[in-house]
Amino acid sequence: MKIVNLLIEYTSHSLDRPFLYAYNLDKPIDKGYRVIVPFNKKQLVGYVLNVEETSKDLSLIEEEYGYHVHEIIDVLDTAPLLNADLMQLADRIQEYYLASKINVLQTMLPASLSPRSSTLKAPKIAYDKYVYINDYNEENLTHKQIEVMRFIASEGRVLKSEIKEKSIIKKLLEQGYLKEVKVEKRRLKLPEYEIEQPKELTKDQLNVINEFNSCNDSIYLLQGVTGSGKTEVYLSLSEKMISEKKNVLMLVPEISLTPMIMQYFIKRFGDKVAILHSELTPAEKYDEYRKIASGSINVVIGARSAIFAPLENIGLIILDEEHVETYKQDVPPFYHAREVAIMRSEMHNAKVLLGSATPSLESMARAKKGLYHLLKLPHRINNQPLPKTTVINMTDFSNIDRDSVIFSRQLRAGIEETLNRNEQAILLLNRRGFSTNVSCRNCGHVFKCPNCGIALTYHKKDNMLKCHYCEHVEICSPVCPECGSKYLSKIGFGTERVEDEVKRLFPRARTLRLDSDSAKVRTRVGKIIESFSNHEADILIGTQMIAKGHDFPLVTLVGVVLADIGLNMPNYRSSERTFQLITQAVGRSGRSDKLGEAYIQAYLPNHYAITLASAQDYEGFYKTEMLNRKNTYFPPYCYIVNISVTGKNFDTVKKAAIGIAEYLKNKKENGVVVLGPNEPFISYSNGRHILSIIVKYRSKEEIIFSLKEIINVHSRQSNVNIFLNVDPYNF
Repeated sequence: MKIVNLLIEYTSHSLDRPFLYAYNLDKPIDKGYRVIVPFNKKQLVGYVLNVEETSKDLSLIEEEYGYHVHEIIDVLDTAPLLNADLMQLADRIQEYYLASKINVLQTMLPASLSPRSSTLKAPKIAYDKYVYINDYNEENLTHKQIEVMRFIASEGRVLKSEIKEKSIIKKLLEQGYLKEVKVEKRRLKLPEYEIEQPKELTKDQLNVINEFNSCNDSIYLLQGVTGSGKTEVYLSLSEKMISEKKNVLMLVPEISLTPMIMQYFIKRFGDKVAILHSELTPAEKYDEYRKIASGSINVVIGARSAIFAPLENIGLIILDEEHVETYKQDVPPFYHAREVAIMRSEMHNAKVLLGSATPSLESMARAKKGLYHLLKLPHRINNQPLPKTTVINMTDFSNIDRDSVIFSRQLRAGIEETLNRNEQAILLLNRRGFSTNVSCRNCGHVFKCPNCGIALTYHKKDNMLKCHYCEHVEICSPVCPECGSKYLSKIGFGTERVEDEVKRLFPRARTLRLDSDSAKVRTRVGKIIESFSNHEADILIGTQMIAKGHDFPLVTLVGVVLADIGLNMPNYRSSERTFQLITQAVGRSGRSDKLGEAYIQAYLPNHYAITLASAQDYEGFYKTEMLNRKNTYFPPYCYIVNISVTGKNFDTVKKAAIGIAEYLKNKKENGVVVLGPNEPFISYSNGRHILSIIVKYRSKEEIIFSLKEIINVHSRQSNVNIFLNVDPYNF
């Protein structure tokens, strides 16, 4: 008999503790295994934390503990899912982000291995069957059998499914001439490239690499202007790590960047590269995860969740475009890949390299304080000049093209000239869809999401209204549901509308669109990027997905259609995001031997985020924005936790939120500021009301006890839920 302590799959804080079960079956069991257990009249999946042998029978165990002890029904695994390092990492994430332990474990593991009931139908290992010679003897064989035997002998080992003569293979296997072997299949087919030799490095790149390799600091911030060759630095540093028998984790913020980075690394390191991101099928992710865990991989490339890859002996963790908000998960446990990377590097005695042309203010502030080691690539490859940039005031009607409300005269003329030179253009608008909302001109009714209460976006291609927050969709009604009027007005525009306008104004231009709508079909992102790289299109239209990391030699014009669209968002980061997006987008232009230009259309052309981005003046923006943050007491001058209180009854939610805010205010902790409760931007979602309390603090020691007390008290209440988002990006 064994006594087993385990976590059940429910993520509620009230159940965030070990439960005791008995085990008396024949299958091996150990910590890190998943098991099926009875719980509250259901069968759930549990994650084993500890196993102890006992000579006592079940009745004595129950007498000792004073309650009925259930027995484990089945064991799902034959080996631990997470090694000791990753379990230690889970503990650190749980403590820092105040999350439930099982929630962290579910996040760390791919869906097919996660400790939850849905994994019971997850993909299993797939095998290829090969045949090879066991006893080469041509006596008593037919000519056809001899032909097959000779073919297999010449190949050494042949995939069984590729041999047409099935009956002959079966006979030769039965007679012992051949043997069959199963080899685990890798369902993700990575492209094959010829191995390329390293490129000749610039003086700036060599200086950065030498400084990195000669220092013993743990965390480095590489600030390199767009087109300065950061990727080649990543490759060179990775090559050195691998030569020292260490492995590399390479993170990118967007799935759209994965194909390009993947190509660079495969060309350098061949089949020692594995890929992990959310667009893989469960079967592909399962295979990649096992491949990494087997120890045969040196480099793992992926988006945010790849930070949990079961890679051993890590020497280097790279976060490319470290400033991008997609590194922060927006559902529990709300982790940020940068902070987890630092935690993991400490466990492996590894180095962390954060790369960006526009580092986050938090990272740059830490670098200026000496907490991070600052490295710089101040020049483009071959000293190519940055694009000539023009800011266009869209409130000046003389700038508006008479044939289009979307394009200025200058941007339209620039596109025409680019097409005439047989070069390429990128048009950025950080809003997808055709129109931002639909309203009735008769009664003023606005079509809103029934879940979130925000305006639905019209998508012309499928005539649907869509919510860009909860993914609710509905067919666009031809009449107003309130008054029956047919006079509906489609206001604003998104990437779909821009694409329509481009096709109308430039009928000879070949266009592609890349946003989260066009990227819904798996593999389409890579195909769109590849097509544009091969000059199969002249104009690429998209959201922020096209603004970062891409290197298109023929792009000589970038147009930012509505540069100040993000400045209207109620968020203290709105200026920083706007500056970063414009700077990164402009940096796509003129990256080879051709001069680039950029046009920035704005209704607030004199806003410092726009003027400084047009000048590619990061230092100027940093000083201005840091002064604003200091005056308003926002990060990096403090830390923030967002406490969300949700429930079906608004009065109950309000009462709980006021109680939490008053509890924190009455603590009167030095340096702690409590704001709210207030309604967030999304104040109603999936039938639940939401109120937020923002807590600012200088040190976690000032607030940690109070936050844990809030979790303990409110996790026992069934009519409200409490979510704590540490270091939030949106609230």
